[in-house]
Amino acid sequence: MKIQSLSIVVPTRKCINNCPFCVSKTHESDYDNMISDPLFNEDYIERLEYARDLGTNTIILTGTGEALQNKKFMNDFAYFNKSLKKPFYNIELQTTGVLLDDNTLEWLRNIIRVKTISLSVSNLFNNESNLDIINVHDKLKFDLVELSKKIKSYGFNLRISLNILDNIDSELNIGDDDHNVYDFKRLFETLSDMNADQVTFRKMWTSNNDTSIDNWIKSYTEKTDVFLSKLMLYLKKNGRFLSKLPFGASQYSLNEISAVIDDDCMDDKTPDKEELKYLILRENAKLYSKWDDKGSLIF
Repeated sequence: MKIQSLSIVVPTRKCINNCPFCVSKTHESDYDNMISDPLFNEDYIERLEYARDLGTNTIILTGTGEALQNKKFMNDFAYFNKSLKKPFYNIELQTTGVLLDDNTLEWLRNIIRVKTISLSVSNLFNNESNLDIINVHDKLKFDLVELSKKIKSYGFNLRISLNILDNIDSELNIGDDDHNVYDFKRLFETLSDMNADQVTFRKMWTSNNDTSIDNWIKSYTEKTDVFLSKLMLYLKKNGRFLSKLPFGASQYSLNEISAVIDDDCMDDKTPDKEELKYLILRENAKLYSKWDDKGSLIF
């Protein structure tokens, strides 16, 4: 078995945001938090070593809440990583952008050694709408463009992880009811204005639990499928093909931005493949291959 990346779950009690499409709300996530107990430190380090031995070079700091809500754990992680015989150097942070001030960016760069910040964005063209969708508290609101420039000023790679929601149709569709025509040129110009190095177009995932979140996402799935199919045609025509990624997606370069369409964020489409998109190191210091299934325990 080979894995592409290791997702590190940063323990949080309750997310500081309230995203209406949150995958974590569609299934139970009741894993005991053992990170604070020194008894489990070696267990945690062994799991890091195990994932490293499977050939992955990439760690993604993520979780069921904002990773930056638990800086103590992230400091512990940095210590664990440095103690490895062969540390991880390609470290990414997945975040909506809340809590990213100058001091935090400097700490992420110099202490945690993050190389890429992946900004989860729900509306690329309207800052207030983006903040409202994920319910950012008034005291924590930020300007997406200014934050992107600040991230770049600290030398991070910037990836925009664009959540493909119903609003993408109203923002970019310049056709009519019978003709879906999208202004992809404006889309990539906006990404360029944000100094983005990469963009991942993320199709929202639904579970089999028939939750209100599942039903909300399903209500606009047809629109997003049309958008993504036309986007792929646009990339093939106007972009430069770079590579076929191990999990099946194609990577293109357009306007000096790497573009990938991720329609399998939970790694469910090809269950019999020998290479996994990721493993997950949970707060109980154990490794899993699926976010939504305790039966996926590795060890």
